[in-house]
Amino acid sequence: MLLMLFYGKMFVKENIGGICSVTKIIGDALPNIPWQEKPSNAILPLWRYTQNPIIDRFGNKGSNSVFNSAVVPFGDGFAGVFRCDSRSISMDLFAGFSKDGINWEIEDEPIVFEGADEEILKKEYRYDARITKIDNRYYITWCNGYHGPTIGVGYTEDFKRFIQLENAFLPFNRNGVLFPEKINGLYTMLSRPSDNGHTPFGDIFLSQSPDLCYWGKHRYVMGTISGNESAWQSTKIGPGPAPIKTDEGWLLIYHGVITTCNGFVYRMGAALLDLDKPSKVLYRTKDYIMAPYELYEQVGDVPNVVFPCAALTDSATGRIAVYYGCADTVTGIAFTTVDELVDYIKHHS
Repeated sequence: MLLMLFYGKMFVKENIGGICSVTKIIGDALPNIPWQEKPSNAILPLWRYTQNPIIDRFGNKGSNSVFNSAVVPFGDGFAGVFRCDSRSISMDLFAGFSKDGINWEIEDEPIVFEGADEEILKKEYRYDARITKIDNRYYITWCNGYHGPTIGVGYTEDFKRFIQLENAFLPFNRNGVLFPEKINGLYTMLSRPSDNGHTPFGDIFLSQSPDLCYWGKHRYVMGTISGNESAWQSTKIGPGPAPIKTDEGWLLIYHGVITTCNGFVYRMGAALLDLDKPSKVLYRTKDYIMAPYELYEQVGDVPNVVFPCAALTDSATGRIAVYYGCADTVTGIAFTTVDELVDYIKHHS
């Protein structure tokens, strides 16, 4: 074992089977990140907030459910774009704000996007948003209805005025997730090509763009795992929050699905991607990192779902807070550290 000074604190760097701990998040400090210490009886690398769900199904005046939403630090608190399905079961995106990242006020009216092309502004449905800050803009990607599901792209600087850009891809596609910086001079996005329904298949691909309009250089990243090797991700997988930059690689939290006699079951996994060539997978978990164990994750409009869409990080402590949809009904939060998660990925690949 070696003693290391890291973030101004003394850590033990332990080499276990050639794998060393202490991984650095490359990014900003976030001293007010929501946090709860790991319970002594926790088995998996993510542990739930004891007061989950943090947003119930009646998060604004018209909602039937609030889930699969994205949050970011904003000002002295936090802002987010929330999926609120209405009581007529229409799907749309709503802005929300919080002082502590746990207690949220979600606006009652959906986001109204501006844009140059009226054709693109036509709204069939919007859901499952992600947010990525690049420079001074908060870029939003979501599943956008345009003759079937595709990836909508827009941005805001203040969470009051929202600008919509061109759709990234042809239908059908879901789970568009931007990296938080250009890679080799290009905007980079992960997505999961799909069909027009509740897709019973799906692999993760990477695409790049010079201008957030024209996308190409499409590369396969990783797919499902069939058979008994890692059955929890045998039907489909999809990217979750924006990848987290670390000195070990891009840390990707994703969802994996298995088809059971009781329908689809959604769990979470994690992977490390190469920093310069993020279509290259360095490590990927065979064991899941989180599963629908709790009643609010097992019972809801769509049972047995944990679906990650956002992650807050604090580079000073290595803490990570993951926001996830529970049973397509409510919103929960879970915690981990970069060391805990990276070590788990390496030991369970």
